[in-house]
Amino acid sequence: MSIKGMKKALFLIMCLVLVAGCTSNPGSKEPEQQSLRVMFWDENYFFQQYGDLFTMQHPNIEIEVVSTNNIYRDMGPDGDYDKAFKDFIDKEQPDVLMVSIDQMETYISEGKIRELDTLIERDKYSIDTIYPALIELLKERGDNKIYGLTPNFYGSAILYNADLFAKHGVELPRDGMSWYDIIELAKQFPTEGDEKTRIYGFDNNWGINMTQLASMISSSEGIEQIDTNSMKLTLNTESWKKIYQTALDAMKSNVFYNPGEDGFRGGSMEEYYQSQPFLMGRAAMTTGDTYVLRNLKEAADALKDYKPFEIGIVAGPASSTDPDKSRNIGISEVFAISANSPNADAAWEFIKFVNGDQFAKIKSRSLNNGLLSRMGYTDEYNGISLEAYYKLKPLPTDYSGMRKIPNGFYEKFQPLLDTELKAVEDNTKSLDEALAKIEAEGQVALDQALKEQEEKKKEEEAQGGSSEGSADDSAGTADSSEGSDGAEGSAENSANEG
Repeated sequence: MSIKGMKKALFLIMCLVLVAGCTSNPGSKEPEQQSLRVMFWDENYFFQQYGDLFTMQHPNIEIEVVSTNNIYRDMGPDGDYDKAFKDFIDKEQPDVLMVSIDQMETYISEGKIRELDTLIERDKYSIDTIYPALIELLKERGDNKIYGLTPNFYGSAILYNADLFAKHGVELPRDGMSWYDIIELAKQFPTEGDEKTRIYGFDNNWGINMTQLASMISSSEGIEQIDTNSMKLTLNTESWKKIYQTALDAMKSNVFYNPGEDGFRGGSMEEYYQSQPFLMGRAAMTTGDTYVLRNLKEAADALKDYKPFEIGIVAGPASSTDPDKSRNIGISEVFAISANSPNADAAWEFIKFVNGDQFAKIKSRSLNNGLLSRMGYTDEYNGISLEAYYKLKPLPTDYSGMRKIPNGFYEKFQPLLDTELKAVEDNTKSLDEALAKIEAEGQVALDQALKEQEEKKKEEEAQGGSSEGSADDSAGTADSSEGSDGAEGSAENSANEG
């Protein structure tokens, strides 16, 4: 072979060695394929919100969604949701559980979900920029440990038209205002003019009536209509009297937008925007999530003659007794790892990703799914600061007791409530008289509904026991038959042998 040929051969051998070295490096081993079962409401929405992005980063993890919609389907209209929820998890065995904050606490006590602190520490996973109030809430429910994380939370703030406040010389809203404060501030605005041109002290998008306002106040103050421990109505109390009297006075002051039957009932988006006083610059205040800001932007883009105004946002509504806290902040979904999951590492990768910086950065481009728990990516929207949404701490709210109340109760209670409060508004009955009647007749309705629910439950248990008894009887009959045949066979054998 010539020298030139030897050089070519040597060059070829070196190339082959390099290629082999690059492809056969044991450190570049392909990750193992894994499967992951995740609880969520809807499969399509899950992949749109979380799954597609996660799979792009982790192509070796295949996700199967187990839809919680099946819980309602299997439970029936009068079923026990808590039991159906647990049965669903026992049957489907998801690796990643999607639970409420109350359910998380229950499952922690039952040892059904895994604590995440060791995984957070192992992977040096930073939670420093997750909304501290949420981490605090999760730890409170987990005996100072973290058992789940949430990518999003819902919160409310007080949005106001700074131009109207300046024009009418009213002091600007401040952080930590309660509903009582908001109402008093709203009353300082004029009420003159016709319905199409006048301004309002407050508007909440669709209008508001006395019952709705009372419900909003009570929710913010943490006051319930029913004590679910004793199953007693608590409407005829000083707390509720204050709430309803405040709501009644607010509606009579005529500063709250309440179109009644004349409100928006359908039409074009332009007509919808024009029907909203706050969007059109004719209301001083509103409360709400970031959807208000989206509506403001969309209205400005859609309407030719739209007149923009200066928007301000402060933290609230807050509790009147804890002005740095709010019951309008909460968590709709907590992702946790099942304690007996065989795919715990893959489950943790999912939870890490959807609560991480990269996911937050991508999702910060829109506000379609509420507020991001991971801070630093949604500081403003359309030039308006979102700081107010992250200022207050969430107050614990436990609605699990309300699930004990039969649906049949509300069918009788709501008409009673509406009728009596309408009489108060029409000045045909005093508030004290109305609340006394609502509590007395409402208690009768609740007792009856609970009695019917208990009787139905006993009947279902009896039917179940009867079915089991029938099966046992059938099995017993079959056993007796087999025993009889055996005896006959023995007798025949004895006779033959004899």
